Amino acid sequence: MTHYLGELLLYWCRSCNLPVLGKTCACGAGTKKIDITPPGDVRPAFRYDIDLINRTTEKQFGLKIIPEGGLVVLNKAPYEDRMDEVIFDGAVMGSLRFELERMDWVFIPRLEGARRLVGGRKWVVVDKGAIDFIIKGASVLAPGVNEAEASIVEDDEVIVLTPQGEIIATGRARMNAERMLTHEKGMAVKTRWNGKPQLIEQTNAGVKRTWDDAVIANMQILKKLEEKAHRFIRNVVETTGKPVTISYSGGKDSLATLLLVRDAAAGFDILFADTGLEFQETLDNVKQVAEELGLPLKSHSSGDSFWQSIDNFGPPTVEARWCCKVCKLGAITRLIEGSYEDGCLTFIGQRKYESEIRANSEHIWRNPWVGNQIGATPIQNWTALHVWLYLFWKKARYNPLYEEGFDRIGCWLCPSASMADFSRLKEIHPELNEKLEKYLLGYASRSGLPEQWVTYGFWRWQVLPKSIRMLAEKMGIDIAPKYAKKPVNFTMTAGYRPCKTGGVTAEGSFGAPLALSLIEDTGFMGVIGSTNSIDGVILAQRGEETVHVYASGTVVARGGDEENARKLIELAEKTIRRALSCTGCGVCVGQCASHAISVNGTARVNQKCTRCGKCTRACPVVKFG
Repeated sequence: MTHYLGELLLYWCRSCNLPVLGKTCACGAGTKKIDITPPGDVRPAFRYDIDLINRTTEKQFGLKIIPEGGLVVLNKAPYEDRMDEVIFDGAVMGSLRFELERMDWVFIPRLEGARRLVGGRKWVVVDKGAIDFIIKGASVLAPGVNEAEASIVEDDEVIVLTPQGEIIATGRARMNAERMLTHEKGMAVKTRWNGKPQLIEQTNAGVKRTWDDAVIANMQILKKLEEKAHRFIRNVVETTGKPVTISYSGGKDSLATLLLVRDAAAGFDILFADTGLEFQETLDNVKQVAEELGLPLKSHSSGDSFWQSIDNFGPPTVEARWCCKVCKLGAITRLIEGSYEDGCLTFIGQRKYESEIRANSEHIWRNPWVGNQIGATPIQNWTALHVWLYLFWKKARYNPLYEEGFDRIGCWLCPSASMADFSRLKEIHPELNEKLEKYLLGYASRSGLPEQWVTYGFWRWQVLPKSIRMLAEKMGIDIAPKYAKKPVNFTMTAGYRPCKTGGVTAEGSFGAPLALSLIEDTGFMGVIGSTNSIDGVILAQRGEETVHVYASGTVVARGGDEENARKLIELAEKTIRRALSCTGCGVCVGQCASHAISVNGTARVNQKCTRCGKCTRACPVVKFG
């Protein structure tokens, strides 16, 4: 599905041979709009990216596609893993994509890119009688192949030529060169891009350009963006009247936001939530940026919370990223609660081009998980290229991981990351990859899953997307677990029945003894009502409603009617689960308006509790456990 999260803003100045984010270059010349795939969040290609593209085209076609000295931009396009459109000299040359079946990169040339690969390998020459049909979109049939370069094998990307050597199509081979030349019936090349022969478009190609040149070409655009962002920041600061903070993650977006706020507001703190899963490069960058700018840095680390929690929750998935709550949200909640009694205003580097959810969000919002934090973003309408040009302009110290092949920086084992990212992780941080892989392989073994569940990244989903599921089926990989981890079940043992003393009782059991001392120590039962403990029973009471928790694992709730009894025993089950499995993440702290929760190893509820129940509803143990 195509998602237009904002206007597609990439243009190219033919005169300067530079990317421009508007219809006019600073040189005064008009620009050509580049037809890119939505959402159009274009970014620079760094040295590593260019080398990777050239290594890939050289391996496939025998030639490097990108000449020295040119500027290249990449546009991430929708795909089952990672795919970037490669753009330079004013045209989309093709796509570099990471194919899971091969676990390797493949370059898929468009016609413009193929013109720069002529003279290499992987070409077929078609009969003149087939030319018009292929130009109009037909695939190449084997009887119409006159010549085929000998190294072509099935599934290779190939270039289709006329007898005069003109390019009319590119596509994927459906048979090897030898079979093509037997002229047997069948499709030789499934074409992707078709068109009339053309010469390479001239755009001052060959003139060496730098990103400083691109900054100059876009300076008018950047200055207008900066002025607008500064006005927004000053207005929000004045309107809210709260202490000003910046959420800095070590990523490019939050760095641009930090620099904007630095120049528009006075007296603020940098907040850094260390998830315990940060790259060392990120930790170093956060510290260096704070020191260089002379700004106070307030941070909180979740330490080893992820590894302490993973056995309880299982590996995080795209659908159930419990780690975000346990490791990130908990850290930022505790950081704000401990530093700003009346809350704070936090500027955050959020952009609409990142996702559909962010495209539909506001510039200013109240954090639903951190009740005393107001969030605001001054770069909501910026593309990644706006951000990068701004950072280049300001000579900012950005995270070096961007120059190592990562387009987004976050937790190194995020399930939302691509297998291309994990492949790169293995190369630059083998120790981190080994730690994750060791755990996943053990989990797979305990669950009766094959090693391929780890190798191809199937662990990242609870339910595989259709394209990934089809890949697993094609490769003959059975990803259904053979041994499901047995949960701690809570079952109703007596249903709902009238009580002799009035009301209705509900009775259930965990089917195993409960550690009442642990449940009592957390104070969580106080969320239900005032508590008492005697002879292996915890009693929680509010008015006429009561809950009895027995050491045997039995729970009895009494309410005024069946509906109340049902709600009460459901709340009791969740409260007991929280008490027994609390990770100390601190997410509940931000939900408590009465400041009744503290965290020291695990959460503790005190007498200030008003029993609103928000902390229970927010708890990741209850949701994901």
